[in-house]
Amino acid sequence: MKKSVVIAALAAGMIMIPFSVSAQYKTNDVPENGSQVQEILTQAESSETPVVITLEQALEIALSENVSVKVADMEIERTGYAKKGTYAALFPQIDASAAYQRTIKKQVMYMDFDMSSLGGLIGGGAGEGGEGTELPDGVELPDGVEIPDTGAGTEDSGASNGGGMEVGRWNTYSAGVTAAMPLVNAQLWQSLKLSALDVELAVEKARSSRLETVTQVKNAYFATLLAKEAFNVYKEVYENAVSNYDETKKKFDAEKVSELELLRAKTTVANAIPNVYNAESSIVLALWQLKAILGVDLDMNLDIAGSLEDYAGQMLYDIHQHDSVSLDYNTTMKQLAIQSEMLAETVKLQKYANIPSLALAFNFSLNAMTNDFKFSTYRWTPYSYVGLSLNIPIFAGGKRYQQIRQARNQHQQVLLQKDNTERQLKIAIRQSLTTMETNMKSYYSAQDAVAMAAKGYSIAEKAYQVGRSTLIELNDAQLALTQARLAEYQAIYNFVVAKSQLEQTLGQDFIE
Repeated sequence: MKKSVVIAALAAGMIMIPFSVSAQYKTNDVPENGSQVQEILTQAESSETPVVITLEQALEIALSENVSVKVADMEIERTGYAKKGTYAALFPQIDASAAYQRTIKKQVMYMDFDMSSLGGLIGGGAGEGGEGTELPDGVELPDGVEIPDTGAGTEDSGASNGGGMEVGRWNTYSAGVTAAMPLVNAQLWQSLKLSALDVELAVEKARSSRLETVTQVKNAYFATLLAKEAFNVYKEVYENAVSNYDETKKKFDAEKVSELELLRAKTTVANAIPNVYNAESSIVLALWQLKAILGVDLDMNLDIAGSLEDYAGQMLYDIHQHDSVSLDYNTTMKQLAIQSEMLAETVKLQKYANIPSLALAFNFSLNAMTNDFKFSTYRWTPYSYVGLSLNIPIFAGGKRYQQIRQARNQHQQVLLQKDNTERQLKIAIRQSLTTMETNMKSYYSAQDAVAMAAKGYSIAEKAYQVGRSTLIELNDAQLALTQARLAEYQAIYNFVVAKSQLEQTLGQDFIE
């Protein structure tokens, strides 16, 4: 008897568990649809109570904060920069350069005449040692050319340089500007088309990322609603078990039922408690998953509005409207179409490698050579030219031909992938439609089952109260009601998830 009192006290204490749990998920005032995303997030960071958001607001937050969407938008910017860089090749490429060179060993120039005779001309009448030598009238040496000493008494004159003349000076400076511009370049013009298609592909990939994010948000949102519905069902089961236990306890105290009946009632209460805790954990985990997809802090105080019953109206869906499947807006097919077009243009690009190209070039430079560092006395020599450069491809060992064949092969691969992907997508659409149709039928069947199970439980409960049925029959009626309600919510969940997957496959934006 003492043990029965302890169990009864424990069961009575458990009555308060579902009410404390459900208090966390009561519906607050839902922000207006026109509220800004940042306002919602700021409120959720500072609010002590959960900020409740609708599905539309959750989608807006995800499309603003989701990492995949941000990366896709940045990829569009990157390809835009690459496109501008390609167009820059049409403009003149101007570069400036400067250089300094210090000579370690000068070059030596050899000439086909006797250097000693030239030395004799220079040294004639100059005195011993060749000091003060002068060139004959009308003879000048270029800057930087030195005549080796051929003075008298010198053994093996010019032996150090082999009889040649050293050319150049110790310091050389140069600075200049070069410019080049393509005039005729078929490959360059074709690459501009490829850059434009690359940007278009990036935009479509960003759209694909948004569609994928929208589907993930919807699925996580519906999963949270399903967890809440399951929590409500198990909470009701627990409350009914506690109520039945109280009724059984009264009958036991009045000696109208056996102790075995009381133990069964206690066992039913104990078995209902874990389901409540599991349902509570499922809500928390589902909300974390939703926050992760939204791209917000997991500790942010957010909750969602509505129930799965709100989406039951969508089950009046005309399945036959998709008898003629259209993949015109499917993002995968669009990406393959763009890739196919890019490879077709790449084939042309490789063919254009056989076309001659013409370019315009310009150069202007200043040069100075000296043996000292007296910059004010430097003599700067200008040099400039302008010209045309014609490049005619003739033979490259078959490289260009093989590149054309490679591009054609890749193009054919994409075409095959496109056909196969189209078949797979049509199967996915049929599968989604079949799942939707099956769950529509399951939902209407579950509605009837819930109505009959609820009526059966009510009859069994009243019969138990007046002693005309047993607790086992009452528990069986409760189990049937629980299974019918869970089946009803599961049918709604499966339907809306299949519908969101169908919308993604068809390429429908969430606003549409």
